[in-house]
Amino acid sequence: MLKVGCHQSIAGGYRAMAQEAKELGATTLSYFSRNPRGGGVRALDLKDMQAFHFLGQEMGLFPIVAHAPYTYNLASDKTHVRSFALSSMKEDLQRMDHIPGNYYNFHPGSHVGQGVEKGIELIVSALNDLLKTDYQTIILLEAMAGKGSEIGRSFEELQSILQGLDHPQRVGVLLDTCHLYDAGYDIKEDLQDVLQDFDKTVGLNKLKAMHINDSKNPFASHKDRHEKLGLGSLGIETFKNIVKHSYLSTLPLILETPQDFEGYKQEIQLLGQLAFS
Repeated sequence: MLKVGCHQSIAGGYRAMAQEAKELGATTLSYFSRNPRGGGVRALDLKDMQAFHFLGQEMGLFPIVAHAPYTYNLASDKTHVRSFALSSMKEDLQRMDHIPGNYYNFHPGSHVGQGVEKGIELIVSALNDLLKTDYQTIILLEAMAGKGSEIGRSFEELQSILQGLDHPQRVGVLLDTCHLYDAGYDIKEDLQDVLQDFDKTVGLNKLKAMHINDSKNPFASHKDRHEKLGLGSLGIETFKNIVKHSYLSTLPLILETPQDFEGYKQEIQLLGQLAFS
């Protein structure tokens, strides 16, 4: 079964999120672990989480992908910014352990002028601290488009983080189609070559989930602006190749396109149709 879903709001609670996924026709989902542009987090409701877990198992939703807020920066030059990100990530993972066996993706961070090497050093140090606790959730590094001083714009940068970890088996990678194309990986014309490059550099077994987005920008633009499927520079054939790929089609595929409920419902149906066309 193709695992396709979209980014959903947690505002109404976990069980409501599963019910919405059912209405969307989704077979997985993603949500922000807390306010995406701040530190606010909803009160912990174990009964609601248990209901979600039961309903999710019944629907075959798992694994799901929780997304860390954009404000986290483990590579910051400011100690208080790194400390906030680390403590918040610890709390996020503690909460996620009430629904075990899922994924937690985050943007690796921006070195803000310190240089990539220093940024990676700070990210590795923070993750090693985080991994001292035996969380059941797998952490995913998200590959980035390369805006400004973003880290994770290349497979080599992702591998540099992974190889510095004390417990690399507990960390994987999430690839975003818009980010990849904007970063200079031509998944439109050479998907197989890009995957071979990833396998050689990082290891295909490290790829655990994908964000499925078209791009408003041309190839290698390093701008990261998502577009609805088929309306951007990637085009429908790119997504057809993904959902028909023997490995990629087994992963949670999360839509982050600029859509409303009906738009997501249509895109979920579209990906299913492409997979069997």
